[in-house]
Amino acid sequence: MQMINFISSLAMPLIILLIVTYGLIEKNKVFDDFLEGAKEGIEIVFSILPTLVGLFVAIGALRNSGILDMIIRVITPLLNVIHFPSEIMPLAMLRPISGSGSIAVATDIMKTYGVDSSIGIMASVIMGSTETTLYTIAVYTSCVKIKKTRFVLVASLIADIVGMLVSVGICRILS
Repeated sequence: MQMINFISSLAMPLIILLIVTYGLIEKNKVFDDFLEGAKEGIEIVFSILPTLVGLFVAIGALRNSGILDMIIRVITPLLNVIHFPSEIMPLAMLRPISGSGSIAVATDIMKTYGVDSSIGIMASVIMGSTETTLYTIAVYTSCVKIKKTRFVLVASLIADIVGMLVSVGICRILS
């Protein structure tokens, strides 16, 4: 275990040293290249900042408005027919929108039902098999200035739904 800790402590400094050494061998201006990359990174952050602020405000409004609870009450009969637990529905609805919001919901599910419960295991598998679709699409498309995302959005949301349904199905089969 000490050897693994030693290697992991040295990993980043060795990678940096390797990059600097390679740059010097190739006769590149390593520090100037670093500064140029940092400048581009900051420009990207500023270009996607309005998108991120909009997403965070929308997520906060969605979580605090009670709309999620109302939607879950309305679709619970359908969920019962397909044997999808309504307890993980807040996670299923928030996961495509927000990573931090879905982590908070998953943590709440773990506290309420336990990590080894079937609901806790299903929540964990959903977290691992789905993506924060809207966030990812918003960040990547705004970064490269793509405006029309409807086909990407539809395909991604279908993939998220399939991932959630398959996650629940596999957890039911294996438990």
